[in-house]
Amino acid sequence: MAKGVTIVIGMVIVATAGFWLYERLPAQYNPFAPLSIDDPPTLATRYKLRALANYPQACLALLQQAKSRGQLNFRRVSDTTGNCPLTDAVRVQDFGSVTLSSSFLASCPLAVSSTMFVHQRAAPLAQTEFGSKLTRINHLGSFACRNIYNREGARLSEHATADALDISGFGFANEQQISVLKGWRANGKGREYLHAVFENGCPFFGNSLGPEYNAAHADHFHLGMRGHGLCR
Repeated sequence: MAKGVTIVIGMVIVATAGFWLYERLPAQYNPFAPLSIDDPPTLATRYKLRALANYPQACLALLQQAKSRGQLNFRRVSDTTGNCPLTDAVRVQDFGSVTLSSSFLASCPLAVSSTMFVHQRAAPLAQTEFGSKLTRINHLGSFACRNIYNREGARLSEHATADALDISGFGFANEQQISVLKGWRANGKGREYLHAVFENGCPFFGNSLGPEYNAAHADHFHLGMRGHGLCR
C-alpha cells in the first residue's frame, strides 16, 4: 500500500514539474510549445523543424505566418506522382525583400527552415559582416529527380524530394555580389560573410555541405533537411 502511494505521489510530482516547465519555459526551449517562424535554432526548435514533415497543416500555417509578415512569398503546388513524387510541396517565390535568382520548389519543411535561415541569419549578417543590406540569393536549384551525385544504384538525393536547396551566391543593396565559388577562399568581407552565414546557418538544417566538404560543393552551399546537424 505504501509503495502504491509513493508511486502516485511521484507521478503527481513529475506531472506538476512538467506543467510548471511548460508554462514557464520560453517557446524556443519548450519541445511542446508550437513552433514560431521567429524561434532561434535551439535543440527544441531543431526537433520541431524535423517533426514538421509529419504535420503538413502546421507546416503550412508557419509559411502563412511568414507570408503575413512580409518574410516570404510562395504558392502551393499540386501533388505529383512518378519516380520522385512530391506531396505538400510549395514554390518559394522570394523571401520578402530578399529576391531569388529564380523561384524554387521546396518541401514545406525546407521552405520553413530556409525562411528562418534567411531572416534570422543571412540578412542580419549581411549588415554586420558585409556592411550592406541583403537583397538577393542566387541558387542552383532544389528539386531534381536523381540519385546522389547521379550515381547509378545510389540512394535518392534530397533533391529528389525537394528537401535541399543549393545556394551559390548573394547580392546586396550596394550592388555588389559574391559567389561561393570565387569568394569562399578570397580575402575581404565577402569571404567573411560567406563563412559566417554558412556556419551560422547550419543549425536550421539537418545537413549543410560547403566547399570544405568536397569538390562537388566548391560552388555552392547544400542546405538539406536530412540528418542531425552535419555542418561541413
